[in-house]
Amino acid sequence: MSGAHPTRTRKAPASGKKTSVAKRGTTPADRSAAGHRMDLLEAMLRIRRFEERCVELYSAAKIRGFVHLYIGEEAVAVGVNEVLTAEDAVVATYREHGHALARGITAEAVMAEMYGRTTGCSGGRGGSMHLFDASRRFYGGNAIVAGGLPLAAGLALADRMRGQSHVTCCFFGDGAFAEGEFHETANLAALWNLPLLLVCENNLYAMGTALERHEAQTDLAMRATSYGMVGWAVDGMDVEAVEQAARRAVEGIRAGTGPHFLELRTYRFRAHSMYDPDRYREKTEIEQWRSRDPISQLMDRMRDSAELTDRDVARVERRITAEIDHAVDAAEQAPEEPVERLLQHVTSSSTQAVN
Repeated sequence: MSGAHPTRTRKAPASGKKTSVAKRGTTPADRSAAGHRMDLLEAMLRIRRFEERCVELYSAAKIRGFVHLYIGEEAVAVGVNEVLTAEDAVVATYREHGHALARGITAEAVMAEMYGRTTGCSGGRGGSMHLFDASRRFYGGNAIVAGGLPLAAGLALADRMRGQSHVTCCFFGDGAFAEGEFHETANLAALWNLPLLLVCENNLYAMGTALERHEAQTDLAMRATSYGMVGWAVDGMDVEAVEQAARRAVEGIRAGTGPHFLELRTYRFRAHSMYDPDRYREKTEIEQWRSRDPISQLMDRMRDSAELTDRDVARVERRITAEIDHAVDAAEQAPEEPVERLLQHVTSSSTQAVN
């Protein structure tokens, strides 16, 4: 969609508006509520600062190719990953830096992949859109819109056939909801009662096309329930609301009630990609959503409860800055793949293929 076809301004939900989830406050029993919120804050700040550094590095031509930033959507990745175990699987989109970091892949491994270095989590072959770490059951980074959905269904089916009680979580955008892969996956997941959590990150735009320009019915959660699965919409700018909803969904899946669908209503503060001139959104709309910044919201809540001071924030910021500085230094010093290895993982001899 070009700038010649402006869309109507989509307002951010008012900060005091209640979501359809239950009250916040459920946190792991072995941590205090204040300590848990600090963990959530640090995880979101790590993603935000990592992304901001990527902007600098891309502008300096240190990072090349397509880069899709997650700034503004941090509450989604952090809140959902908080309730998943190491044995659960995660499938993400091409806007997956936040998912990877929230999953526990180190900033060093992600940054090296952004640089295309052999020490990256995908060996330097994936880049920004194809982060992967099988050891953490993180299966992409998938560049094809909706491409991760059938993969997630396959992972969930495999776990169920093995008699394992794992959950597969698949992140995708509102644009993927219009693809056949979503509807095929939703139908089979419900039909086969798969342990699958479908997380739609509804940031209102499929690339540059506004939701109401490609969907006649914009209540995606309601539509998902037509497949016979449990689903509801959540304020995706509130990390505690996201965590509460994800916990409720995952508990339901583990109890054997089948797949669940979460429509997390969020917003990306930056353009679709670093190449995107972002002419399809009104500046007033962007500013309205910036006022709902998930990091600022949590900070304000913690300050109001006397759980956070400026000194606390400075300490966390220093730690994250040092972590990212180290990741950048390590990436710049890491080796590029030699030409002799370019066919590795691409072709194999017939003997290797059989074995």
